Amino acid sequence: MSDRAASDRAMSAMTRSGLREVYRVLRGHRRGICAAAALTLTGSALGLAQPLVVKNVIQAAGAGSAVAGTVALLVALFLAQALVQAVGRYVMVRTGEGVVLGVRLNLVDRLLRLPLRTLDRHRTGDLISRTGTDSTALRLLIAEGFTDAVTGSIGLLGVVALMLWLDWLLFLVVLGMILLGAAMLTTALRRIEGASLAAQQATGTMTADLERALVALRTVRASRAERREAARIAEQARAAYAAGVRVGRLDAVVAPAVELAVHGSFLAVLLIGGARVAAGGSVADLAAFLLYMLYLVEPIGAVFQAVSNVQQGSGALRRITEVLELAGEPETGQVPGTAPALAGGPLLQFRDVWFGYEPHRPVLRGTTFDVPQRGHVALVGLSGAGKSTVFALTERFYDPDRGLVLFDGQDVRDVQRHAHRARIGLVEQHCPVLHGTLRENLMYAAPDADEGELRRALELAQLTELVAQLPRGLDTDAGEQGIALSGGERQRIAIARALLARPQLLLLDEPTAHLDAVNEAALRSSIRETAKECALLVIAHRVSTVREADVIVVLDGGRVVATGRHGELLAESARYRALSPG
Repeated sequence: MSDRAASDRAMSAMTRSGLREVYRVLRGHRRGICAAAALTLTGSALGLAQPLVVKNVIQAAGAGSAVAGTVALLVALFLAQALVQAVGRYVMVRTGEGVVLGVRLNLVDRLLRLPLRTLDRHRTGDLISRTGTDSTALRLLIAEGFTDAVTGSIGLLGVVALMLWLDWLLFLVVLGMILLGAAMLTTALRRIEGASLAAQQATGTMTADLERALVALRTVRASRAERREAARIAEQARAAYAAGVRVGRLDAVVAPAVELAVHGSFLAVLLIGGARVAAGGSVADLAAFLLYMLYLVEPIGAVFQAVSNVQQGSGALRRITEVLELAGEPETGQVPGTAPALAGGPLLQFRDVWFGYEPHRPVLRGTTFDVPQRGHVALVGLSGAGKSTVFALTERFYDPDRGLVLFDGQDVRDVQRHAHRARIGLVEQHCPVLHGTLRENLMYAAPDADEGELRRALELAQLTELVAQLPRGLDTDAGEQGIALSGGERQRIAIARALLARPQLLLLDEPTAHLDAVNEAALRSSIRETAKECALLVIAHRVSTVREADVIVVLDGGRVVATGRHGELLAESARYRALSPG
């Protein structure tokens, strides 16, 4: 008994939490929902008036009075009810779509602003599923759940009041049958929410696994792993199927419960009322009561089905709420330039910086180095030494656990992230190219750049000849993930995209990794020219790139173990000689 009580308390708490979540989602759409509810209730009122008119028609016909006017009123009420309910349903569907749109826009905005630490803990495909599949499930909750529960409950109260007024004894018979039907639903409704949540989670995992396979499709096929990936995805698809069938099986109890509550009541009323009419009772009263029995079907069905829909939609709502409650990157701090910069001082400074992606596993261990206002600084070290982490902290994708990262003499944590990143250009090692044209990719970080600036960036990245050879020039489609381009072309596009924004600091992660000897020589020339305009911080392994750097910073185990020029380090640093860059 105590376990049952605890379960009831937990269910009650979940219900209250679910109602708060529903209220938050509906905020901003109350006008549409109230309009739809008002129209639905007006339609219900027009319907409730019709049995009373029918009663008057029967009584008037029995007395030999004219009934044409009363029949015309009945037809008018019927047509008006149909029109009002149609408009109400349209308003509700439109409002439901508006709710889904609002949720999707909020989810997209939140996902794009989540800290990378948070995104590292979630699978991309599952987050995409919450934006697509789960948000669509809200339509069931809003359009057919929440509103039907409200209007159905009010409509039910109106029918009950009129039935009590006509014949309270017959109403008690109806009430007994309704309570019996409700008892059938209790167990099913307790389990629908859990089954619905399991179905949504399995769908999210399936989407994540499919996204995983498609992103690495060439590796999948080269490894002959199509069947294994299909089996992995199929396992989650079957889990979603099983949970969906479980929801359907539990939801199937709703219809028989309504049948028992309404049709069983109708038969009982017909038997008892018929016997009373045979004994001299009023045929008109029985006819009106039976009509109200028919009208009882809709509000009872609406209430029962609404509860089921709310339970099914609550799983999706909970998954959406989990994302909306995640904290985004804080946009606090000053705009760059409001604090005095150090005249002639370094542009970027790492001061005893400690950082780890996981607690108690630091990647950087007291890292300290400077990058001047102009010039070419190279970062070298074995894989895992912390080179990419330096880039991540410089861009404020993460903040240091200890120590300081200073930009132009100012702690980067005191600067707005968006404004700070506007001063930095980043060229990642895998050089992502977005779906769209070359022009859209190049102008991604500088959408207001003019044609002259665009030509300059193309020349610096050695792309002018490539663009001239394309049939549509800069308006050529780059293909999904830049599939229409070679690795070297994607890298040069990424470099041009970063240069077009005229950054104070340009971060290059292995810029020559996908270039042949000719293009590498051209890029080195571009680097020399770019270093005259801004600071360059380059992760490099090739000796040709490292040799020309003004300063080389050697990282080992998250610490700076040596700095200097190529010749100096060859003579003085055993670690640098062991790396043998190139």
